[in-house]
Amino acid sequence: MDREDPNPRMPYQLAMPSEAATDVVIPSVLPEDDRIWVPQADNIWFRPLCLSASQGYWVNLLKVTRSGVLTRHRHTNPVHGYVLKGRWHYLEHDWEAVEGGYVYEPPGETHTLIVPEDVSEMITLFQVNGLMLYVDPWGKTLGFEDVFTKIDMCRKHYTDCGLGADYVDQFIR
Repeated sequence: MDREDPNPRMPYQLAMPSEAATDVVIPSVLPEDDRIWVPQADNIWFRPLCLSASQGYWVNLLKVTRSGVLTRHRHTNPVHGYVLKGRWHYLEHDWEAVEGGYVYEPPGETHTLIVPEDVSEMITLFQVNGLMLYVDPWGKTLGFEDVFTKIDMCRKHYTDCGLGADYVDQFIR
């Protein structure tokens, strides 16, 4: 530090920039209400934590309650992951993501997520930046997800389950 703060325990006294987004604070990321989990496919859900429309990324929990192949996809930007429960791996790599472990996936990474037979539930926190491109084994595009498709999925699900279309707004920045 260059300077000593004479009042280190005094909160900041000025207003925040008027253009700054509000904080997102979620006391318990594992929700008690299962309706918060948005279905993505059979036995696959995500729980939004932050959907950054202004920066093009999303942070969510991915929950899988079955073993097997999930998806093959390519990332256009970096991805960060932290395994909260269970374990998983990619067909294209020899490492395994285990409970308590961190994973960094660089831009251009293409992989196929596998949940092993002996894992009944996997939950991983992911920060996905940019686009997820679903591809076949030769790289042909089959579909995509971005923060806007995630928001749309949330709006539809929250409307259908009775939480209301605007429930997702608390996660959008």
